[in-house]
Amino acid sequence: MKYLGAHIDSLPEVGRIPLMAKAIGATAFAFCPVDPKLWRYPPYPDGEVVRFKEACCATGFSASQILPHASLLLNLCSPDPRKLKLSRDSLADQMRRVASLGLDRINFHPGSHMRELDEDTAIAMVAESINYVLERTEGVTAVVENMAGQGSNLGYTFAQLAGIIDGVDDKSRVGVCVDTCHAFAAGYDMSTADGYASAWDEFGRTVGFGYLRGMHVNDSLKGAGSRVDRHASISKGMLGSDFFALMMADPRLDGIPLILETPDPSLWQMEIDWLRARQ
Repeated sequence: MKYLGAHIDSLPEVGRIPLMAKAIGATAFAFCPVDPKLWRYPPYPDGEVVRFKEACCATGFSASQILPHASLLLNLCSPDPRKLKLSRDSLADQMRRVASLGLDRINFHPGSHMRELDEDTAIAMVAESINYVLERTEGVTAVVENMAGQGSNLGYTFAQLAGIIDGVDDKSRVGVCVDTCHAFAAGYDMSTADGYASAWDEFGRTVGFGYLRGMHVNDSLKGAGSRVDRHASISKGMLGSDFFALMMADPRLDGIPLILETPDPSLWQMEIDWLRARQ
C-alpha cells in the first residue's frame, strides 16, 4: 500500500497537523518539529503533544506513515566546529521532540562541506554526527536524504549515502529518504522505464531497499544531471508523468511515507488523487 501525503507545517499547533493532512485526503504527512529559523526553541505549548497523539489516533495515522523533516539549518559536516556542534545538538533535540510525539523517524539533509573538506572526509563526518546523535537519543531512526548535488552539498550519489551508512555504528537506527527531484537533478534519469529500472537497481545494490524509510515525491523544474534543486508540481516538470506511474506501480515503495514537497499547496489534494489513481 502506498502512503501519500505532503509536508504540512502548523507550529506551534502541532496538534492540528494530522487533521490538516486528513483534509487533503492524505494517508501520510511530514512536518518540521521546530521553528526552522531558530537554533534553540521553546517546548511545545501545553497540551499540544497530547493533541497531536489524539489527532493521529482519530485520523488513523501511525508512526510508519509520518516522516518529520529536521530544520534546514543543520550541517552535519560543517567545517566550523561551532556550527557542527550546534547542528548535532539540534538534531538530537529534534529527535527527542519527535519521540515525545510517538514518532519513530526524522529525515535531514547531510550537509555541505563548504569546499573546505574533501568529500570522503565530509562523509565520515556526517556518520560521526549521526553516531553522536544516536548515542544521546532513543527509539528514533536517523533518515538521511539524498541531495541534488547543488553547490557543495553532500549526498547526491547513492554511493555517498552508502558511505554514510557504513560509518554509522547502530545500523538499525539509520535509513534513507529518496527525493525524486534531487535524484533526477543529480543524474539518475528515471524519466524512462529503462532509466527508472537502472537507477533503482543501483540503489538496491549500493544502499539496499531495507534502508528506505520514506520518499519526497517531486517533479523537477530542471533537467537530469543539472544538479539544480528546483521542485515542480507532479507531471509538470522534466521527470514527467511516466515516472510517477512507474513509481506508483512499484511494490518496493509500499509501506513508507511518500511526501509531496511540490511548490503549490493548493494542488496537493489533486496531486494525491492523481497519484492514487495510478496504483
